[in-house]
Amino acid sequence: MQKWYEQAKLGIFLHWGVYAVDGVAESWSFGSGGMSYEEYMKQLDGFTASNYNPEQWAKLIKQSGARYAILTAKHHDGVCLFDTAYTDLTVLGKTAAGRDLVGPYCEAMRKEGLKVGIYFTGTDWSDDDHIMVLLDTSKEELQEMRRKKTAYSAMWPEQTPEERQVEGVQIPARRRQEWNLFLERYKGEIRELLTNYGKIDLFWTDAMLYRKGYSWDTESVKKMITELQPDIVVNGRLDGYGDFLTSEQRLPLRPISDGVWEYCHTFNESWGFQGRDHKYKDTRQVIRLFTECIAMGGNMLIGAGPKENGDIPEEAEKIMTEMGQWIGKYEEAIFPTDRGLTFNYCRYPSTLSSDKKVLYLFLNDKPNPYIMLNGIRNPLYKITCLTNGRELSYSVTGGADWVNIPGCKWIALKEQDLDEICTVVKIEMEEPIDLWEIDHPVSYGAQAY
Repeated sequence: MQKWYEQAKLGIFLHWGVYAVDGVAESWSFGSGGMSYEEYMKQLDGFTASNYNPEQWAKLIKQSGARYAILTAKHHDGVCLFDTAYTDLTVLGKTAAGRDLVGPYCEAMRKEGLKVGIYFTGTDWSDDDHIMVLLDTSKEELQEMRRKKTAYSAMWPEQTPEERQVEGVQIPARRRQEWNLFLERYKGEIRELLTNYGKIDLFWTDAMLYRKGYSWDTESVKKMITELQPDIVVNGRLDGYGDFLTSEQRLPLRPISDGVWEYCHTFNESWGFQGRDHKYKDTRQVIRLFTECIAMGGNMLIGAGPKENGDIPEEAEKIMTEMGQWIGKYEEAIFPTDRGLTFNYCRYPSTLSSDKKVLYLFLNDKPNPYIMLNGIRNPLYKITCLTNGRELSYSVTGGADWVNIPGCKWIALKEQDLDEICTVVKIEMEEPIDLWEIDHPVSYGAQAY
């Protein structure tokens, strides 16, 4: 794990592909049978990247407060946004974009001091060899499936879960050859991405569908990745060989690992651009999700789907701008900090400084009119409302000093202290925070507490 990722806190996921032309669900629109594969691929004719300006992307991402970005170099539809020797299904040769889109992205992100991430799917639904093995089908049968609406997603579960995996029955020797040819292309494209574009900081893998008896050779893939990019971070979807876990579209109820982890979701309801999807989150909602995430030690990766021409939707741009204004105002409470207290001690998300002497509280709701802290033994040396710089006072109720039992600490705020998005309170202590153990035994009478 790289130190930069442990303290990154926020990333922007750029989910871009030909699916933005008609504004359909990325790859899954045909994978789930909503349209035919052939109909989906007609979008190649409308993908132009005519307004693609990665320098503007990078400035906006930096302005948002994010520390890294990820671009979909290839999604499950198999359409590559980069130049490759392993397939002709690329935006260079098959679309009006006519050029490599990954290289300029990498250069622009680095220029703004952002860490460069690349998304690359495992399963490629355009790769005949791969799908013929997964579905144990012939090329002719596969071509017929692609001409009509086919719910591949209903077929894969019958083949891929370990408890139901079965050996292929159609010409096993040819199946093995097909799988090896697919793996050669899969590894080759990874090698190209990690060789041709300079330093890559994060590799985000996805969707590795299985068939019994066929290995992804994941250990050697991870070895190749780290040999090509020794300082790279790899997400947990490289089946057992990742560096961190990802929770998709679900804010965990508790940290999903002892180390750093990632919560990925979207500005609206869609990963890629869908013009009919206007269900964009309010900035307050995004900041609330963000503070809840970092309070549990996670990084938040939030997705914006560029239009086919390369424009970031205005709604997403507005949220990113407002995010950046709020993060810039309260940066010290975010970078660098560690996960905060559990809700047993405080009912607000929080972070702690690395020396554990400063506690930051994120008040997403309006206090009424007190903040209550419970189970903190330390006296509070200084309390500051970072919204306006006003020093706050506190009082204590309960507790038993003679046996070091803390009471409840009450911090009073006024209307003037509140931020319209999220108020941040800084609590300084002279010593590292000392917490009453949650499972500390309690007894009554003469016996000590």
